[in-house]
Amino acid sequence: MTQHVQQSVSAADLPERGQPLAGGTFVNRYWLNGEERALVLLDNELIGTWGKYGDDVAGAKSLSDGAANTRAMAEAGSDIAVKALELRAHIPSYLEGALMMAAKAEGLVTLREDRWHWLSSQFSAYNAYSMDFEGGWLSSNGKGVERVARPVRSLPIQ
Repeated sequence: MTQHVQQSVSAADLPERGQPLAGGTFVNRYWLNGEERALVLLDNELIGTWGKYGDDVAGAKSLSDGAANTRAMAEAGSDIAVKALELRAHIPSYLEGALMMAAKAEGLVTLREDRWHWLSSQFSAYNAYSMDFEGGWLSSNGKGVERVARPVRSLPIQ
């Protein structure tokens, strides 16, 4: 049996930041491709490599659209991307990672500080962006390195 996952949220039903929404915690409102959206951080933690070192994943270069990046990663064979999509979620983009860090700094969400987290935005054929949620450091690391990924959902606000 497939579990129903909320696909959108009305502006009137949007909770305060840091409160439950769509199976996770509401992080923030943001704009993506001309549409206002609600970013939701899930509790799931995925561990694995971003993908194959040296593979240029053309569809994973967006700094803002984590869902598109994650689909491209999955098509290229990324195990963590496939797992995120199975959760009806995606790996956060560069922008979505920054929104998560802001929510963490405000005490609204909890993120591991002992490991770097993958973001879905590719830096090059050899590296992808990752973020350290202890201090908010952003870096690029070799795609074959094992890291944590915290999946998110991005819901259109109606």
